[in-house]
Amino acid sequence: MATLQTRSVPRREDERLLTGRGRYAADGRPAGMLEAVLVRSPHAHARIDRIDVGGARSLPGVIAVFTGADLTDVAPIPGGIGFPRPDGSPAPKTDRPLLVSDRVRFVGEPFAMVVAETRAAALEAAEAVSVDYTSLPLVTDPVAAMQPGAAAVWDNVPDNIGFLWKRGDAAATDAALRSSAHVTRLEFSVSRVTANSMEPRGAWAEIGPDARMVVHPSHQSPFNLRNGLANGNFNIPPDQIRVLAEDVGGSFGMKSGVHQETVLVAWAARRLQRPVRWIADRTEGFLTDEQAREMRITAELGLDAGGRFTALKFRWDVNLGAYVSGRSGWCIGNIGGVAGVYEIPLIYAESCGIMTHTVPTAAYRGAGRPEATYTIERIIDVAARELGITPYELRRRNLIPPEKMPYKTALTFTYDCGEFEGNMIKAAELAELDSFEQRRAEAKARGKLRGIGVCNCIEVAGGPFLRPAKDLSTLRLAEDGTLILRPGSMSVGQGLETAFCQLVADSFGVPMDRVRYEPGDTDLLAFGKGNGGSGALCIGGSSVVKAVDAVIEKAKRLASELLEAAVVDVEFREGRFSIAGTDRSVGLASVARAAYDPAHIPPGEEGGLVESGEFTPTAVTFPNGTHICEVEIDPDTGETGMVRYSAVEELGRVLNPMLVAGQTHGGVAQGVGQALGEQIVHDGDSGQMLTASFMDYQMPRAGDFSDIRMATREVPTKVNPLGAKGVGEAGTVGAIAAVMNAVNDALAPLGIRHFDMPATPARVWRAIAAAPGRMD
Repeated sequence: MATLQTRSVPRREDERLLTGRGRYAADGRPAGMLEAVLVRSPHAHARIDRIDVGGARSLPGVIAVFTGADLTDVAPIPGGIGFPRPDGSPAPKTDRPLLVSDRVRFVGEPFAMVVAETRAAALEAAEAVSVDYTSLPLVTDPVAAMQPGAAAVWDNVPDNIGFLWKRGDAAATDAALRSSAHVTRLEFSVSRVTANSMEPRGAWAEIGPDARMVVHPSHQSPFNLRNGLANGNFNIPPDQIRVLAEDVGGSFGMKSGVHQETVLVAWAARRLQRPVRWIADRTEGFLTDEQAREMRITAELGLDAGGRFTALKFRWDVNLGAYVSGRSGWCIGNIGGVAGVYEIPLIYAESCGIMTHTVPTAAYRGAGRPEATYTIERIIDVAARELGITPYELRRRNLIPPEKMPYKTALTFTYDCGEFEGNMIKAAELAELDSFEQRRAEAKARGKLRGIGVCNCIEVAGGPFLRPAKDLSTLRLAEDGTLILRPGSMSVGQGLETAFCQLVADSFGVPMDRVRYEPGDTDLLAFGKGNGGSGALCIGGSSVVKAVDAVIEKAKRLASELLEAAVVDVEFREGRFSIAGTDRSVGLASVARAAYDPAHIPPGEEGGLVESGEFTPTAVTFPNGTHICEVEIDPDTGETGMVRYSAVEELGRVLNPMLVAGQTHGGVAQGVGQALGEQIVHDGDSGQMLTASFMDYQMPRAGDFSDIRMATREVPTKVNPLGAKGVGEAGTVGAIAAVMNAVNDALAPLGIRHFDMPATPARVWRAIAAAPGRMD
């Protein structure tokens, strides 16, 4: 049977990637390749009166210039989502044109595509496309978009509300709040950010010798992309499209779904019968990559006289951007995390999706989970200060005890297992919480403001979500003893090659270099999950386990023939098959050779050793943990520095602690980045993005971080054979709240009740200058 050994194995893919031997979308350069450049709107909202491409078409090296009028045999990106509007009517079906013809709804929306022999020629021709616009009123702020008289993104939706999702008993929750001894109310925001993966979006496509489309994308879910292109855009059988994804330089959710540019290069390759490539530059990425997180939160938390939670009521007003689609569901699917790790008897929730003249928002590392955690964890801190209870103690007082597992929360989720107080105790030890006030006093003596932030986090992961997310892997034991793994999950930088090959190698008792890894090709498997929702190991790894077990079982039957023994007497351990209670055994290599020798194949068995493993989760998992952050603020400059960070992650069974640490550190970095600096900002009058480059969009740097102290705790789940819960998003889920609680704790002595992210020096300095209190 498959073996799960917890051990740190260095990432085997790194040597290839760090020495420049990775294969990314931009590395595809087949003979005859053409370059595509999209012509994009400089206006956030305007009517297109005329498009003249004649001058562009006449330039040297230009093969074609396409507009929406040419796209008669391909469908737009499907819009709509299965949630109602406030009046009960369906969400608007806002199909997203591949090339818009009548009206642009955000800066960067494409209306023409140039295809040329070189990128330089395509860029020159794009500048030659002439367009006449009539500017129209616009709105970029989601709360303003709901006000009477606001500019409508879509004429048939004058209030700009795409959907309003509700859960819970509003009347009962209101009654509980009214009867509570104390109610904390808070309005606060989560800022808009963008993924900024190292590798920008891109894809190229060609028509293969069998006349099928072959698409080479930078994408995290090849099978989902193939099916989306086939069913949603080209109306052809999925097997008429091959998606071949190689290395992906980061995704974070942004490289999932079907994007206009991928459809367009596939369509153009078919139309022109030549390979066509589109690769975004960084500015194009800022303007057009799906963005994330932006919402305004209103919340009320009730507590009894003993500081126990009685009820929670909250609403998210979410900026969806200009289009509503299935990608907009990020603000609903994971909202159950607002319940946190606490006993809250009543919760009433609303999530209102609002359309604006901005690029659409979608999933980004956590996809609603960090926002959910921030909602509950921020208001707990405010309540603790109002009640004179330490934030740590108020949290501990309201934890769900392990003896109540499984525990059905008041908001959509049922936790299967968890020991939340253990996380808090371990995190307090790592963070040296008992001596924090000494560090605060020392900082004060130096003229600094020091604060500490605690966050308990829990997230949904590794499960079916709204529909089953099954995965398939195949494993072949070749005649020379090589194990060839073809997984349905797709790595986008997390180290899945190492994790999966480690699992296979440990199970067969062979070195990892005996395992060959072949991901990302939709021709090699019937289906695959891809990547997303921290489910690669939970779901993808479980399918690998199933394949491993199937190969071992068949190998036992072959070994029984070689050993002339009954199958039930054959044991497998450390690469050898043996007869229980004897010294008779045969090695894996001998069984591999026998599998391809007709003389040794038992009657009724097929030759070879190739088996598949399929796993469909029946329930989700719930990774959880406790993060504690300390910051120091210089009141003269507003600069905020992270000086300590401790994270305890409870992830179920851990396969590779080194990979877990890497994922946690990366996730924390993205959360800290959002809390302290990252923000997409639009000019409210023009709709122009004011942070469309790294000169204006503050990415975190290595020097912004202290050492991250980390520990894991294991409370294995029973919903998958590995007992694993997932780790990819855990760091981000906890970091945003931990950092912002620390910032607010540092500012609280000045009389500041709440300070919204991001904590940039300028914003912090202005808050200190306007604060009612002063440092002693």
